[in-house]
Amino acid sequence: MSHARSSFSLRRQLSRGRQVAGMTTTMVGGIRAAKRIGAFKQPPRETLPRYIQTFCRKMAGSFGVKVVEVEPVEQFHGLWVSNHVSWMDIPVVGTVSPAFFLSKAEIGEWPVFGKLAQAAGTLFIERGSGDASSVSAQIADFLAKGFSIIFFPEATTTSGQKVKRIHGTLLQAAIDADVPIRPIVIAYVNKDGTLSDALPYYGKMTMKDSMKKVLDSKNVTAYVLPLAPIDPEGRNKSELTNLLQARMQEGLTELHSRVLSIPAGD
Repeated sequence: MSHARSSFSLRRQLSRGRQVAGMTTTMVGGIRAAKRIGAFKQPPRETLPRYIQTFCRKMAGSFGVKVVEVEPVEQFHGLWVSNHVSWMDIPVVGTVSPAFFLSKAEIGEWPVFGKLAQAAGTLFIERGSGDASSVSAQIADFLAKGFSIIFFPEATTTSGQKVKRIHGTLLQAAIDADVPIRPIVIAYVNKDGTLSDALPYYGKMTMKDSMKKVLDSKNVTAYVLPLAPIDPEGRNKSELTNLLQARMQEGLTELHSRVLSIPAGD
């Protein structure tokens, strides 16, 4: 029994090592690509999305997660939103959308990830007073220049079974820039068609524990379903929030019905 446990532990360590090596290779490749196109000096936002998508697909793949579009995700301009299940959502949404990420300004100062985030054209938000309307104005200005942004309106991660109450403050940016809201929903699914419990990162779980669970998981697919865009014209922020809430919950229920063999929560 002890020998079997030792053998299993060794295989697990080797598997984790291969995935970490794959992640490192992807990071190095991303840095090389960024240098090649001059992104560290001035991110070429017009052409960056396809590089970001390739990098994100490889990053998800290094963790053994395959990204599948249940329906083609149209590459149009807008304010993109997604449900939030895991830190893995970042490479998943980065794989399917042409949108840039939103980040707190201090992350841009981080040694490696910060530099890569800068090269990826991330919109760094200057919070200062913490005024949400200021953040919304910065996003609106970015959208008005023709660049898309994606964020997670639940403002926290979940088990992936349902959409929590969304916060609509930043939807004002879509009204001010007159661009559509483009929702997508994500589900992480095991090979047997059940909802993954290894990928969700929420509650009291530590990042270290989450990383181990993800590294030890096998054959997880991130299914992405694009939902009908929402035109902000003639709607206020509250109306947009309620409409988006309903659309995302209905969309997640539909996605589950299409990709799960056992309904979520059963």
